[in-house]
Amino acid sequence: MATADVWWWRIPVPFEPADLALLSPAERARADRARTPRAKASVVGSRAGVRRALGTLLGARPEDIELGRAACPCCGAPDKGPPVVLRPAAAPHISISHADGCAALAVSERLVGVDVERRRALATTELASVALSPAERAHLASLAPGPARQAAFLRCWTRKEAVLKAVGIGVTTDLTRLESDPAAPGPVRVTAGARPGDTRTWSVTDLPLPTPWTASLAVATTPTAPKPPEIRLHAP
Repeated sequence: MATADVWWWRIPVPFEPADLALLSPAERARADRARTPRAKASVVGSRAGVRRALGTLLGARPEDIELGRAACPCCGAPDKGPPVVLRPAAAPHISISHADGCAALAVSERLVGVDVERRRALATTELASVALSPAERAHLASLAPGPARQAAFLRCWTRKEAVLKAVGIGVTTDLTRLESDPAAPGPVRVTAGARPGDTRTWSVTDLPLPTPWTASLAVATTPTAPKPPEIRLHAP
């Protein structure tokens, strides 16, 4: 059976100086471009937490973890694909996500994607028209307006984004053509690929993060190993 480890942690505002010291020059520059202290803390806290979790998993010092990006699976452009561990060598697949006040890291021997979002008031009707399939829109319409409908939308969104991050392309495709089966508690199967005709099946699971966050994990399946992975959730 495939396995996936998921770490999640809260991001303090302001960030800890020790966290900033773990970032690469490019990551520090990205943090400096953030428009608000909270946005800067998200960059710093997420990347520092990723290095600490990977250090524990790989038996390395956090400051020795080097992160980069793979080539784009669509066009092959270098450093345009999903995040990867450059050092130590032969590290497993990873995926990173951060929302307002929370970050998550997923690690697996298979392609993996994770997405976390903060629950909030959303214009679900307007968003559904560009992000949800007809079946998903019908499911939302069957729910009472308010928290239940907003939670269902975020379940759709995090499931889709987790899959697309596992594919390696992020939210750059027509989301209305991707089915997340929000009425099902999961794990659910979602089919997606980087190119038309080049698709695979992903096992997608909702992660039990506390309020106010919603999160989903996607892990690649194979014809010989179609079962959902064993998920090990590491809380702070």
